[in-house]
Amino acid sequence: MTIFFQVVLPVLLIFLSGYGIQKWKKLNIKALSTVAIYIFTPMLVFQTFYPAELNKQYGIMVIFSILLLIAMILVNKIYCRIKNYEPSVESGLVLSTAFMNSGNYGAPIILFAYGQIGFAYSVTFLVLQAIIMNFFGIYYAARGKAGIKYAIKSVFEMPPTYAVIIALILNIFEVNVPTNILSAIDLLAPATIPLVMVILGMQLAEIKLGHMEWDKISFGVLTRLFLSPLVAWGIVSLFPMEPLLRNVLILSAAMPSAATTVMYAVQYDCEPDLVSSITLITTLVSIVTITLLLFILG
Repeated sequence: MTIFFQVVLPVLLIFLSGYGIQKWKKLNIKALSTVAIYIFTPMLVFQTFYPAELNKQYGIMVIFSILLLIAMILVNKIYCRIKNYEPSVESGLVLSTAFMNSGNYGAPIILFAYGQIGFAYSVTFLVLQAIIMNFFGIYYAARGKAGIKYAIKSVFEMPPTYAVIIALILNIFEVNVPTNILSAIDLLAPATIPLVMVILGMQLAEIKLGHMEWDKISFGVLTRLFLSPLVAWGIVSLFPMEPLLRNVLILSAAMPSAATTVMYAVQYDCEPDLVSSITLITTLVSIVTITLLLFILG
């Protein structure tokens, strides 16, 4: 219970504030999300990558992200082949289970649990996940309606992508950024996580549940919250890495479904009810599973 009160509860309270204000005032989430994506998130990404000591741990995170994605997609393909589901259902399940909420859920949990060093790893992982989700997420949501070119384009329309590129170039070539610019970045960056946490609460308030297909929802919940961290544990066991990074990656893999996938599902009519249901239920159930996993990881 100590872990719940010290780590999970503070995060839930911020989510609830966003949920409550959205139910009460019906605000424009898109406008707030745009501010977070185009201004605040790039600042946090730059602040993380510019001073970072680039070592093999970052390479391991890239490999981990790719292997975890492949594993989750294969699990869904096998399950859907066995159940003889339509391609649209497979796409909906991939959206719900292959992409985790490592940003506005995972990052604050890791910050409370493991401090600033763990948080730095978490921000790196959320950037990788954002790039992967903006490519493969859109590809699966829009299969047959939009091509790979559209998915690639979406990645390069994402401001954090450019923040990573600029920060890495400046880091590698040891370019000194003027102090006044760094001061502005340092002022905005810390506000990113609380802002996106409030936005997640607002997004959850907007989810509308339709017909509950419990067989598919159960598979989605089990895959996202239980199978994914087990697969992550298997992957990290293959590489020598710091215990802290190992815990961050396993915990990140255990996060609920990414709320962004609901927007993709709605936009491209890719099983929106199913994706919304799994996203909401994994978020609720994760209150228990994340607390237990934090206890197990230590």
